[in-house]
Amino acid sequence: MAQIIPVTSKKLLAKFIDFPHELYKNDPFYVPELHIAQRDMLTPGKHPFYEHAKLQAFLAYEGEKIVGRVAAIINGNHNATKNVSEGFFGFFDSVNDKNVSRQLLDAAQNWLKENGQTKIMGPVNFSTNDICGLLVKGFDGPPVAMMPYNAPYYLDLLEDFGFTKKVDLRAYKYTAGNYNDRSVSLLEGLENRLQRSNIVIRKINLKKFKEEAAALREVYNKAWDKNLGFVPMTDKEFDYTANDLKLVLDTDFCYIAEQEGKIVGFALAIPDINQILIKIKRGRLFPTGLLKLLLGKKKINGIRILLLGVIDGYRKLGIEACLYGRIIKAFKARNFQYAEASWTLEDNDMVNRPIENIGGQLYREYRILEKDI
Repeated sequence: MAQIIPVTSKKLLAKFIDFPHELYKNDPFYVPELHIAQRDMLTPGKHPFYEHAKLQAFLAYEGEKIVGRVAAIINGNHNATKNVSEGFFGFFDSVNDKNVSRQLLDAAQNWLKENGQTKIMGPVNFSTNDICGLLVKGFDGPPVAMMPYNAPYYLDLLEDFGFTKKVDLRAYKYTAGNYNDRSVSLLEGLENRLQRSNIVIRKINLKKFKEEAAALREVYNKAWDKNLGFVPMTDKEFDYTANDLKLVLDTDFCYIAEQEGKIVGFALAIPDINQILIKIKRGRLFPTGLLKLLLGKKKINGIRILLLGVIDGYRKLGIEACLYGRIIKAFKARNFQYAEASWTLEDNDMVNRPIENIGGQLYREYRILEKDI
């Protein structure tokens, strides 16, 4: 039997963050998260999520050795918005031992039940606005930026505990020269047509980043409001995420659709920073990690198309095609080698069909699971 220990100190939190590095030390596809970013996420007061939510992390020990971890999460905004009492589990990692995973998940489930929750879902690290999903297909390479990674046996561990599928999330891949760039050839005509309605496509203005972020926050919360599990970000949560993204943002891959000063849609692709993070040992920026990060950014040759959304009333006007066209045009000009479009809901044909028509290949799938408590 493993011993389950609640994380209640900075020392235990550091062990919680570091456990995956040990678990995956022989896996060539594992990408360590930055330690400082994980620490801030998991420390109340450091992240605005805790203004409406709470989290309890647990470690599993066998003797002196850590063999698993999990966090039980209550997202107050999720429950209030959906009028439910659903808890989440996240930051789940375990050795391939069902006794260990059962004890870990039982600890998370019991904590959620004690705090009034009637269902447990995950893996979700805070919310669907953050890293979420269990990799169930496509174990043939490292994850791209801000996407999860796990060993294939995790699904067996979770199903053993009684979890069942809620929904699958999709990731599509484009490779250089293996996609339909028709949207690029049509771009000028489409944009001219939009301009007749005073809609223009432009790059994000980093010199006015604070003002841009405030406007984009409103669009983000409107454009994705019908997605399964979506919960609007608070102003502070969006600003926190935006400031993180600004560190890796490339203006060649962030475009805004605007009508007479009103932002009606935007698309964001980010450089695949995981090409660098995979080389940073245990996610530490010091003594050499920061240098690798600074020197490696110009060598990145892949992107993740993270967001593309248009608000109601402006859809199917060609804005989506123009936003995609702009990103593809930049992708070609920069001689990048691959792009991942992720994630999308498995049943969202309005999004998936255009991705497939452009030549995106479904190559990875992630699963959100659920269980009544």
